[in-house]
Amino acid sequence: MTQTGIPFWFMRGGTSRGPYFRRADLPQDLETLAGVLVAVVGSGHPLNIDGIGGGNAVTTKVAMLSRSDDEWADIDYFFAQVSVEDGTVDFKPTCGNILTGVGPAAIEMGLIESTGRETVINIRAVNTGARVVARVQTEGGQVIYGGDIAIDGVPGTAAPVGLQFMDTVGGATGALLPTGNLIDRFDGIDVTCMDVAMPLVIARADNFGVTGYESAAELDENRDFFARMEAVRLQAGAAMGIKDVANSVTPKFGLLAPARDGGTIATRYFMPWKTHPTMAVTGAQCLASCVLTPGSVADGMVPTPNHTPAKITLEHASGQIDVLVDFEIGADGIDLRSAGLVRTARLLARGEVMVPSDIWKG
Repeated sequence: MTQTGIPFWFMRGGTSRGPYFRRADLPQDLETLAGVLVAVVGSGHPLNIDGIGGGNAVTTKVAMLSRSDDEWADIDYFFAQVSVEDGTVDFKPTCGNILTGVGPAAIEMGLIESTGRETVINIRAVNTGARVVARVQTEGGQVIYGGDIAIDGVPGTAAPVGLQFMDTVGGATGALLPTGNLIDRFDGIDVTCMDVAMPLVIARADNFGVTGYESAAELDENRDFFARMEAVRLQAGAAMGIKDVANSVTPKFGLLAPARDGGTIATRYFMPWKTHPTMAVTGAQCLASCVLTPGSVADGMVPTPNHTPAKITLEHASGQIDVLVDFEIGADGIDLRSAGLVRTARLLARGEVMVPSDIWKG
């Protein structure tokens, strides 16, 4: 059996990693594309032994890039979440950690030219319509990866990649509060259903009988908790207007607890069938927005900042992440204008990844 070689750039973006492709190098129809990505990752085996995935949902993510025909954007970023074991692909969500690598990858691919010591790239997230301004460190036409910025969940330091997220409210559902309520109750659990960068169902940890300070491994072992959480997620997702929730990674789920390590609030984030080892960039924006929203499940857990932009420090399973939120509280509630984060990225490998030709002949 012959194989088809596809050019790829293998990158770490934030606390996730995966292959980055030029969209033009992949099949255009989504059914064939899904088959190709399953083969690339090796989905269907817990170790992704027959592909380049890493056996965890943060290492089975895919970015596909192209020059944008949008008047504002330079680059279109199309994301796919490939399952570890199920052989499925979800094109609904986006991923902010993987987005960290989009600017560097676009330069590496020749889709955009670098400009001086910092290259500013306007990125359109195709899956959700969000607009993101990325600031990438460059020199002599090349991306600079070395630097002194550390992010929790990644060893060592690297050059900063600044991200400013705009148009993130209601990207998946059309509304900040898709159910129309600040608080909904499912199976006796109060939740806030919110759509900022990622549709999320958010609850207080103690309502599930956990502290919110458990490690990712401890939570993953608590199958009773996951069963209760999934039951709530399915009902909340339906109320949010999201279709086929049982087979989709959206909405994600988040837990809140009082801060204990100097941050604003303690959080745990779920992907949704496994605990995130750190924190999703998109999820961080939604959780920070929940903290700032009067009347949400976070109300009373932290003092509401009275200045903007507000720095919200989320404690997560591997450390902390800062989100700088530009917002305004008015008569009609909260107006979320943008959110900023600093992450890092690194090119790990480049070349061709092979897929069986009976899946795609190229």
